[in-house]
Amino acid sequence: MRADDDDAHEWLDAEAGPLVRSYAVTGGRARPGASTFDLLTYVVGTPAGQRRHAVHLQPEHRALLALAAEPISVAELSSRAGFALGVVRVLLADLLDEGAVTCLAPAVAPGHIPDDHILQAVILGLRHA
Repeated sequence: MRADDDDAHEWLDAEAGPLVRSYAVTGGRARPGASTFDLLTYVVGTPAGQRRHAVHLQPEHRALLALAAEPISVAELSSRAGFALGVVRVLLADLLDEGAVTCLAPAVAPGHIPDDHILQAVILGLRHA
């Protein structure tokens, strides 16, 4: 292989691995289908999901189920699992379709954010805590 051939294939280095892997993990899907998962949505594994999670699920599905033994937000699940948020949403949709997880709506509905003065008071309180 010539030196200029190496330059042409720089995108194939180790940094490209996770991008290709994410695509493979989700089976090429970029959207979670009919299910939508807000960052603040809590998910928790069901007893049936916990029993059968070792049988036919991918390791990534099993990792999410293990982390969701207790209610956990989608954002926190993504962070703890080390998976991109889009990947987590697709995998959670699979688990929801299987009945392996249930969703709990966030305390604040998306688009209904508290007033600025409430948020400012919270920030002020956190600074003094």
